[in-house]
Amino acid sequence: MLTLSLIGIGCGDPDQLTRAAVQAINAADLVLIPRKGTAKSDLADLRRTICAGVLTSDKTAIAEFDLPVRDAAEADYRKGVDDWHDTVAATWSQTIANHLEGEGKVALLIWGDPSLYDSSLRIARRLNPLPGIEVVPGITSIQALCAAHALPLNDIGEPFLVTTGRRLREGGWPQGVDTLVVMLDGGTAFQALDPEGLQIWWGAYLGMPDQVVMSGALAEIGPRIVAARQEARERHGWIMDSYILKRVH
Repeated sequence: MLTLSLIGIGCGDPDQLTRAAVQAINAADLVLIPRKGTAKSDLADLRRTICAGVLTSDKTAIAEFDLPVRDAAEADYRKGVDDWHDTVAATWSQTIANHLEGEGKVALLIWGDPSLYDSSLRIARRLNPLPGIEVVPGITSIQALCAAHALPLNDIGEPFLVTTGRRLREGGWPQGVDTLVVMLDGGTAFQALDPEGLQIWWGAYLGMPDQVVMSGALAEIGPRIVAARQEARERHGWIMDSYILKRVH
């Protein structure tokens, strides 16, 4: 039987690996490492570093593959994502077939937030043949962001909402909550908000050597975040960031 383990590896710090993650990596016959182009080579390097540091057996093979790129020009966002998932699933299936003959344990190291916005589970369920699927949870970027700022996410007895930059930009501040966690923001959607009475806690490259965090009143710190984000993107060729916004009454 073919099994696939989706293993949470945190946000960039190999020390955030759980014991369960180390055990699952060592139990694999094959570890898949996606390459996302030279601009995001840091992400493949992180996975290689983790494998080099925790693998204790030379029987585990490592297979790298180029991750297909989503067609950003597709007018129908959901259809574009759906088509992309089909293409990625076909790439996974072919890479696995190239190394295993229908059975064995495959591991994919998940960087980021598989519990929230990672597409890996959706893609895994499209594999042919369909494997048994196991999820090994890890530290999420929300946990890492709160820890970096020594910030409790919720206020006493109050809810919070996790949303995307696109939804914040298009719909504005959601009703009924005073705390937002904003992820997958390709730009700086907070610029579309009236900054009066808003505080922001922002972080990029969380858990990595180049981690940068900033916080303060949105009216004051917002422009500085925009400049720092642009400079970091130009330096690294990519950026992954998230932030928390709170209304201050």
